[in-house]
Amino acid sequence: MPLDPQYEALASQSCLVLCLKAPERSKRRLLSQIGDAAAVAAAHLLACAFEDLAAWPGPVVLAPAERRDAAWLDATATAPYDVIVQRGGSLGDRINGVDRTLRERGQERLIFIGTDCPAIDLAYIGEATAALADHDGVLGPARDGGVVLMGARKPWPTLGDLAWSTPSLHAELRLRLREHHWKVTDLAARADVDDAADLELAAQQLQTDERPARKALLEWLQRLQREGAPVT
Repeated sequence: MPLDPQYEALASQSCLVLCLKAPERSKRRLLSQIGDAAAVAAAHLLACAFEDLAAWPGPVVLAPAERRDAAWLDATATAPYDVIVQRGGSLGDRINGVDRTLRERGQERLIFIGTDCPAIDLAYIGEATAALADHDGVLGPARDGGVVLMGARKPWPTLGDLAWSTPSLHAELRLRLREHHWKVTDLAARADVDDAADLELAAQQLQTDERPARKALLEWLQRLQREGAPVT
């Protein structure tokens, strides 16, 4: 769905941050299940995320996981987005670092997303920006217990020690924010893509999605199914 006009002003003041890896370095769990097709799946998911970035009315930042991912971006990206390479150990440490850099540059409302959730749309991100009008933080829960979106209007507390990439992440993150006396709210849960079963669910959810990158992902998934690839 498109961005609701009532969110337009808030969205224009909110920085959208995409955390990403080059497709050939993504989706290790998928790689063990569908082989080389995992990199193709990752490329389609990345295209879906870029589709949303292109339509976002506010500032956009790409946060590649490592310098080699930044080098891949240099060779492939066509839009002139700002790039901040993640630094640190856990994903939480790296989010803290990117968050700190952007706030030093004057950004106040930051929304972090990844490439794992093709079900995200501008309406969903717009809801996050609206939530930050009267909340310190907003979380988009993943159905598996993780998160697909993290938004904040003040610096994140220390995140490095949380259980990233586990089913307890959302609960731990919400508790951490509460411990720091944040007013926090949740959006509706969304399904992300971590394994082959998730690809099957994504194919079902994308049946009526008219966005070009989502249609291309659906067509690729349907072709895999016709060819008998192990996507379930």
